[in-house]
Amino acid sequence: MNKKRQIFLDTETTGINKNGIHYIGHNIIEIGAIETIDRKITGKYFHTYIKPNRKVEVEAFKIHKISNEFLSNKPTFCEISDKFLKFVRNSEIIIHNAKFDVGFINYEFSKLNKNFRKIEEICTITDTLSLAKKKFPGKRNSLDALCDRYEIDKSKRVSHSAFIDAELLCKVYMLMTGGQILFNFSKKNDSKFSKKFFEKNQERSQVKLKILYASEDELLAHEKYLKLIKNRKSFI
Repeated sequence: MNKKRQIFLDTETTGINKNGIHYIGHNIIEIGAIETIDRKITGKYFHTYIKPNRKVEVEAFKIHKISNEFLSNKPTFCEISDKFLKFVRNSEIIIHNAKFDVGFINYEFSKLNKNFRKIEEICTITDTLSLAKKKFPGKRNSLDALCDRYEIDKSKRVSHSAFIDAELLCKVYMLMTGGQILFNFSKKNDSKFSKKFFEKNQERSQVKLKILYASEDELLAHEKYLKLIKNRKSFI
């Protein structure tokens, strides 16, 4: 029986744009990816910071707080590319606003002197933003908004982080897709997974409804009302 392998992925970059797509000439500076098999966290993950070939824009820095100085001694994308491909190959990659991250990943590989097939040709891509828009039409469906909707603790997300966002995305997806949830977070991976959401729904399912029976006076009043209706019908 084939097991379903899913990778929850997020990236941070040197620049952003308002259209939420790859910003030409900009680079990935962080990749975070978490593996699940049959909806269970396995403990395997891929996480790295990447030295870009350009400076981080001020507006992007305000979002993720990753500085040029911090990235100066990190590996290049070329140095991590084989390891990254090995981790994600033949899996279903789940991304929030996939067009953005997929565009950046394909752009990075296109600059290397390798026979590279586009990431969507070697993996299945699932966009949780599209799923959320179908499930919650007309509502805000950012990762932040979805965490609030599902009561997921995002206190660790002081600033954007590819690895933290991949972890939050994993939780959002499991709740959003319903069915049997087989989370198995270890204390090392996540001790703050929001049990409140499950406990609240479990309490609702266990509530016993109180049955209220009519009093004698109420039964007599009801009988009188039925007789009144019957008498009125006899005159019609």
